[in-house]
Amino acid sequence: MDIRVLQYFLAVAREGSITKAAVTLHMTQPPLSRQLKELEDELGKRLLIRGGKKVTLTEEGELLKKRAEEMVGLMEKTRAELNGSDGNISGDIYIGSGETDAVSYFAQAAANLQKRYPMIRYHIYSGDAEWVTERLDKGLIDFGLLVGPADMDRYDGIRLPVSDTWGMLMRRDDPLAGKDSVTAEDIKDRPLLISHQASADSAMLSRLRVEGSKLNVALSYNLIYNAAHFVEKGLGLAIALDKLVNTAGESRLCFRPLRPTMRSELSIVWKKHQVFSRASSAFLHELQAELGINV
Repeated sequence: MDIRVLQYFLAVAREGSITKAAVTLHMTQPPLSRQLKELEDELGKRLLIRGGKKVTLTEEGELLKKRAEEMVGLMEKTRAELNGSDGNISGDIYIGSGETDAVSYFAQAAANLQKRYPMIRYHIYSGDAEWVTERLDKGLIDFGLLVGPADMDRYDGIRLPVSDTWGMLMRRDDPLAGKDSVTAEDIKDRPLLISHQASADSAMLSRLRVEGSKLNVALSYNLIYNAAHFVEKGLGLAIALDKLVNTAGESRLCFRPLRPTMRSELSIVWKKHQVFSRASSAFLHELQAELGINV
């Protein structure tokens, strides 16, 4: 399977049209159509439904699109690493992170390193632990910042000397805002906004439930920035980590920790036996220096 043909296929999937894709690829339509037909013949599957002016993907086409994006991304990442292997350190560093204030460790290391190696570029993606580790395993990112337990038998990494505290993000005029902390009894029957990260933590959910009742989940979310708008409009209380939303000054929102206290450990991880590019290796050393780790 030619990587170039996969790039052609992705262009068609992105544009929804063979004609438009041919323009973006700077080629004519007939050879592009031929390449796509040969790809379908090679795989023995129909990938595209050609109808009128629009092209849609079959179920097999959607699967190939997902895998092709991963393969092309890995190829481009590898090419960038090889091109940056000589002379001054340059290249791209790919980071995946859960939503946490601890991402500031990455930010500080990048800022320090930029002074010495301004040609390094950084790419950061947000996702839960499952999303981050999946991309680590596939080689699509170099480092992951995990919120919650990390499998150190599976990855190399650094356990950070800080942890995040779970609590409730709410409006300042909410009756619970007058309390120093919030219990499971306080949120019984209240509409809740729960992150995908929290909903995967069975221990947390069991501690939030009052015996004989179920959680009233009004919304599930991926990014607390977006969920905060729903909280502000009065949809419910958001189960969230501290220090992710600005609750100071004129903010209409406030954060109250849960009681008993619930914390999540934090870890920076990477693949075992990872062969780092010079840029990624320099970044790791800067992270270790930032954390006071002697290497």
